[in-house]
Amino acid sequence: MKSTVQKWGNSLAIRIPKSFATQIDLSQGSEIDLVLFENKIQIKPIKNKKIALDDLLSQVTKENIHKEIDAGTPVGKEIW
Repeated sequence: MKSTVQKWGNSLAIRIPKSFATQIDLSQGSEIDLVLFENKIQIKPIKNKKIALDDLLSQVTKENIHKEIDAGTPVGKEIW
């Protein structure tokens, strides 16, 4: 597909057609990785891996568990 490079502030910008964005699950605000390789620009979406609390807790061991932290006495209407 042919497109045109346009000015955006001090940078250059291209438009990504909706059909392309839909195919790779890209939307406004998505993070991408730009790679310059052999004079070509490659755009790769960065997929955020969803992490479950159970997966994180399963990695806690006696060797890496943190000690309790004393945050001091309650302030205002805090109840501990």
